Amino acid sequence: MTNKTRSQDNPSTENRRHSSSIVDGVSRAASRAMLRPVGFSEDDFSKPVVGIASTWSMVTPCNMHINKLADFAGEGADMAGGKSVIFNTITISDGISMGTEGMKYSLVSREVIADSIETVIACQGYDGLVTIGGCDKNMPGCLMAMARLNRPSVFVYGGTILPGVHDGKNIDIVSVFEAVGAYSSNRIDAKELHEIESKAIPGPGSCGGMYTANSMASAIEALGMSLPNSSAQAAISDEKADDCRRAGEAVVQLIKKQITPKDIMTKAAFENAITVSIALGGSTNVVLHLLAMAHSIGVKLTLKDFSRIGKKVPVVADLRPSGAYMMSDLIEIGGIQPLMKRLLKAGLLHGDCLTVTGKTLAENLKNVKDYPKGQKIIYSLDKPIKKDSHLVMLEGSLAPEGAVAKISGKEGLRFSGKARVFDSGEKALKGILDGKVKKGEVIVIRYEGPKGGPGMQEMLSHTGAIMGQGLGNDVALITDGRFSGGTHGFVVGHISPEACVGGPIALVKNGDTITIDAESHTLNMDVSETELEARRQAWRKPKPKYTRGVLAKFAHTVSSASEGAITDKDLEL
Repeated sequence: MTNKTRSQDNPSTENRRHSSSIVDGVSRAASRAMLRPVGFSEDDFSKPVVGIASTWSMVTPCNMHINKLADFAGEGADMAGGKSVIFNTITISDGISMGTEGMKYSLVSREVIADSIETVIACQGYDGLVTIGGCDKNMPGCLMAMARLNRPSVFVYGGTILPGVHDGKNIDIVSVFEAVGAYSSNRIDAKELHEIESKAIPGPGSCGGMYTANSMASAIEALGMSLPNSSAQAAISDEKADDCRRAGEAVVQLIKKQITPKDIMTKAAFENAITVSIALGGSTNVVLHLLAMAHSIGVKLTLKDFSRIGKKVPVVADLRPSGAYMMSDLIEIGGIQPLMKRLLKAGLLHGDCLTVTGKTLAENLKNVKDYPKGQKIIYSLDKPIKKDSHLVMLEGSLAPEGAVAKISGKEGLRFSGKARVFDSGEKALKGILDGKVKKGEVIVIRYEGPKGGPGMQEMLSHTGAIMGQGLGNDVALITDGRFSGGTHGFVVGHISPEACVGGPIALVKNGDTITIDAESHTLNMDVSETELEARRQAWRKPKPKYTRGVLAKFAHTVSSASEGAITDKDLEL
């Protein structure tokens, strides 16, 4: 061979269906010239290129270690015969921005992340993709990008945090939010609040209960898009480093077999994800994100699917926020794989679903051992914590298009009370902390939906304050916004249609009787239709809060929460 390179000879493109158009042939000499200084050797031009999407940043402890995990994933892809290229996308922190105007950017970041990963992979012609997510919005954002691209892909969970300790008890970020409420009602002093604040977050990793990050990691593993056990490993551990290397190796194998997300992210696989999320007592955000992920892959998923599956799947995990244990405790007894095997044996999972291992779910679970005898975290399916789902889909005069309640059963199954109405999350938090909310009331927080917020901010500060004040069993909270996975109590979110578009929640007045019934799956207000019609006629759509920038774009394009608050529904030029 003289001056010809292998890239100019146009080697086999079987495993390079996308990168070959970027680097093969004389006409692509400029592309190869650009790639040499970023680490491509001559041999690399004939290898499948694997994009490693890292969500690393020093914005939040959830993601502060992911740069190292991305390196491990790149090593795995390179060792398996691929050429890895690491790139970054953004992340934000719900825990830091909670209760402020900044929280409105949280759900918006899911779309930005999905768009940015799609943009890099499609633009650069990468043949496969590994994404590493460590916080709740970048995880579904990663999966939405994988679905849109439909190239061989593996998701890696960045891993859970280890617990903090205060007075001999494990604590986490939710403990801090609840301590704020306790301080505001004089149940603890400033010194103890500071001690809890200082001890709650001991290092890297995602929030430690079955909050949204751990809920989404578990749902994605059940979906088949991450390797077995990826959801149940500490952020800083040998197991997580190995998980990343194996993910890099796995994506190269998927490229060779041309197994893509559409082969894995089927309707049955989404049903598996819903089932596991319910069994674990997962976050309400799982509903919003799975709906969005299903849309991205072209699977029809609705709130009715959650209701249908929820009737037959029990809650069996005694995990925070409603339970006693943390994700680190679940890791010690084997993670979610033994639970999945139990669910499969009971006929509650589809075992024939393909996964990123190249094997079916049933094949992955074949040699999984059950939990050790005497463990108290996972209950048996025949003696569950709750016989059906804690994620209750509601409809009624207040939510004609649906709403999502998180009701563990500990709060009771029915709540009726007089409305205490707030037209923003900020006003509601001030009202709660100032003691304006009384026992027996239903707190209504509106104009915080996908369009109205915009951005559908979470209400963890609010529910944390309620719990900290000792009102958890005495008030309910409903909103067209949403809740953190750390929320517990009698709460209903995602109310659709939202207030901003004239949904019934916009018509509620202080003193109206509101009834939440988890047994009949209804959310109603006791106001006559004649009175409601008069209020409709008097209602005026509020002016947009933002007319420029990312929040304005989101508000203009976003769909209802009942559809996953997606921004690419039926887009036409």
